[in-house]
Amino acid sequence: MDKRAAAVLAVIFGGLFAALFGFMALGYEAVHSSGSALDGETSGSATSGQRIAVVELFGQIGDKQNGIDGEKVLKQLRKLDKDDDVKGILLHIDSPGGAVAPSQEIYAMLRKMRGKKKIVVSMGDLAASGGYYIASAADWIIANPGTLTGSIGVIFQHFNVRGLLETVRVEETTFKSGKYKDTLSPFRPIGDQDREEIQGLSDDVYGQFVHDVGEGRGMKDDEVRAIAEGRVYTGRRAKELKLVDELGSYDYALAKTWQLAGLTGEPKIQLPHAEHDLTLRELMRGAFDGAAAGVVQGVAGAKSAVAHDGLLLLAPELAK
Repeated sequence: MDKRAAAVLAVIFGGLFAALFGFMALGYEAVHSSGSALDGETSGSATSGQRIAVVELFGQIGDKQNGIDGEKVLKQLRKLDKDDDVKGILLHIDSPGGAVAPSQEIYAMLRKMRGKKKIVVSMGDLAASGGYYIASAADWIIANPGTLTGSIGVIFQHFNVRGLLETVRVEETTFKSGKYKDTLSPFRPIGDQDREEIQGLSDDVYGQFVHDVGEGRGMKDDEVRAIAEGRVYTGRRAKELKLVDELGSYDYALAKTWQLAGLTGEPKIQLPHAEHDLTLRELMRGAFDGAAAGVVQGVAGAKSAVAHDGLLLLAPELAK
């Protein structure tokens, strides 16, 4: 490749990179400006002074990628707990439940916070099983009439694929130390010993669930058991059974939290922050990496170019 061609390539790619830099900077500024304006118009989001805070619990509990990450929720709650200006917390729950331990940890944290701040729950489409477990720790629970909630119960499932393995002529061999080590193995049927062991675990966790709901709702264990058993209720029915305190929308729940927190005047609400706010540095690094890759590809293409009728063909894919 001659010097003139190299200079042309440098000018082209340099210009493209400069233009890309400008567009990225303008885009970043536009997005952040509009985002700030939108927050201010729709929510009155506040991070100082006496206020209430919203904590969102969406998805399956224990799903760290697409659902509710218990550790992150606890970190958020601890931070709010230490902020004396946060007088109330609204938990916005839309969850089918999930893992037991994260549900219990969030429940325990909320129960601890109840003495300092008012804890209110706003239920979305679904607040069942672990979702209701967490909700029961609140001072006040608000559901929509059509919300599906309850499902106070525990489930273990087992799949036996032995027949499938026999069909494809695959043989499985298990070596174990401890007679219970392969309990719920998918490669053999469930035995009486397995049933007894798993049922004991299920009953133990169920008892913990019932007891905690009772403590949170001011009910006796027998009262909770009578309406539990894994049954799902609408918000309207749950209110009749005292699993829910009131029917209302998310906006109503915000106003209720403000009121229960003993605050007056225009509500000041702290909304949850985005999990990761893209910085200009990260944006430009991505743009630079992409431009650099383009330069490398362009130079590689120029080196493999062939002269044809006096024209320089910059098409590596045409090289034979």
